[in-house]
Amino acid sequence: MRRAADTQFLVNEALALFSRLQTVRSFTLNTPMVLAAAVSAPAQAAINDHLARIAFDLRRRLQEFVRWMQGPESQALSTAEAQAKFVLLKLRFNNLLDQVDIFADVLSQRGEHGTGTWLAGLDVLAEDALCLPGNYFDPPPLICFAERGHGAAIRRARTRLPGGDDNPVGVIQIPRERMVGSGIASSLIHEVGHQGSELLDLTKTIRLELDAEAAKGGSEQIGWLLLSRWLNEILSDFWALGHLGIGATYGLMSVVSLPSYFVFRIGTDGPHPFPWIRVRLSLALGEALYPHPQWAALTRQWQALYPTDGLTASKQKLIQQLVDLLPRFAQLVLNHRSQALRDQRLADLFPVQERQPARLQALFHEWQQQPALREAAAPSLVFAVIGQARADGQLSPPQESDLLARLLTRWALNRARRYGQTPAPAPRRVAAPSHSLTT
Repeated sequence: MRRAADTQFLVNEALALFSRLQTVRSFTLNTPMVLAAAVSAPAQAAINDHLARIAFDLRRRLQEFVRWMQGPESQALSTAEAQAKFVLLKLRFNNLLDQVDIFADVLSQRGEHGTGTWLAGLDVLAEDALCLPGNYFDPPPLICFAERGHGAAIRRARTRLPGGDDNPVGVIQIPRERMVGSGIASSLIHEVGHQGSELLDLTKTIRLELDAEAAKGGSEQIGWLLLSRWLNEILSDFWALGHLGIGATYGLMSVVSLPSYFVFRIGTDGPHPFPWIRVRLSLALGEALYPHPQWAALTRQWQALYPTDGLTASKQKLIQQLVDLLPRFAQLVLNHRSQALRDQRLADLFPVQERQPARLQALFHEWQQQPALREAAAPSLVFAVIGQARADGQLSPPQESDLLARLLTRWALNRARRYGQTPAPAPRRVAAPSHSLTT
């Protein structure tokens, strides 16, 4: 028989937890931002509905626990067993707080003057880069936030959050030090590529082809095995190339321009290609997508920045083996077909013809005369045109930064107007106090 004092202790603990749960407020009530800086209406609705659903369920379970503890049926369990049941509820509450913090880190930045609106503009860019013509998948909402450091990352939609719940939106971390320049698009769309590649199951299906090449053995085997191991990151770089052209490679070079020791630090057990070969992969894929002499010139520049002749013989041999495979690897990726692609070539899913260098150059000159056309274009196309102009020396970094800041603000304003005319879907409502996520 459990003592009455033990029962009351656990009941009080549950009631205290219930009270703290009521203080977890919806982001629509406590996150200050101008309308243009807000995340998209689908993203806001998805986040609020997701957190509300967890809060509703936890509230119900706490109420049931209190009723059970105060009833006769709980007396069959010892105090320790009752405590174990309560602790599970407490852990679930902590899972909820962890998830709230993930989204709070994103949304709180929207209150920063200037930065919040730029992030909203980058949301628009991310959504544009994920949506491929042909409706190959149902794209989830995407939201961006800035973080220190020079790397980007994504918490993909439909992956596990703390507690095991599915993430309702893709959360993209971008480097604050790249705000604002065309290089930010390379990092951002690389992370979008992780989401898109997963939705199309590209890593799995292309890896089957690479592993088949490796299974042939011979001197090329190690090269194919490494490309297979690095494939997920390579495909994300390819996704950026498919939208940005040479701007994607310039952005990548900016990210991985490090001391030579790190550029040539060859790790064979991680998911990332070592920086030197990663740039060469981007150059090879870019040249296959957009044939033009600029790729050979940029290859020579990369070689001049990081010459290989001072490396050990074993490193030089491995690098040469990989370089020799690059043209065949690029064609394998471009020509890949699968059921998820409806037997289309992977390259044909991207706006490759629209992003050819000559076309981008023509658009740049046309937009110089008619800026309104630039504002009406798809954000990823705008970044591709600006990236090509930077590569051609037609646009200085200060001009680029000023132009992109204005465009990001414009895209954010346009989206705010669009969602202002079409209200966001309301989260599911359950009877509960009006001040918390249980509304």
